[in-house]
Amino acid sequence: MTKPIPRISSRRNGRIGSRKSGRRIPKGIIHVQASFNNTIVTVTDVRGRVVSWSSAGTSGFKGAKRGTPFAAQAAAAKAIRTVADQGMQRAEVMIKGPGPGRDAALRAIRRSGILLSFVRDVTPMPHNGCRPPKKRRV
Repeated sequence: MTKPIPRISSRRNGRIGSRKSGRRIPKGIIHVQASFNNTIVTVTDVRGRVVSWSSAGTSGFKGAKRGTPFAAQAAAAKAIRTVADQGMQRAEVMIKGPGPGRDAALRAIRRSGILLSFVRDVTPMPHNGCRPPKKRRV
């Protein structure tokens, strides 16, 4: 009768913990989504895989304060701090949305020391698509 092979751990591969620090990313894309209520900053590599992200909400702002330019600035700084440690030097910036955090987030990205190859506005514009909702009566 043969002995059963003892399982060492429930994990299949031996990787433990996060491997976020393992990748070196020289170039990336910074996506800024600025709505009226929040600003989300996502940093991806050139293939579009998310490396780091932050929002005004995760940066500690609650309620109406999330929509402010200062909250957007804090979110952008927090998202970029992690990728700067991974060696990102150059980036492209894609800005989406009409919110007040657009310019503040871009200013924070400029201040971070990452060289920007271009800044593009990718706000979706309808070619007279859906019918808008009826006007609010207050």
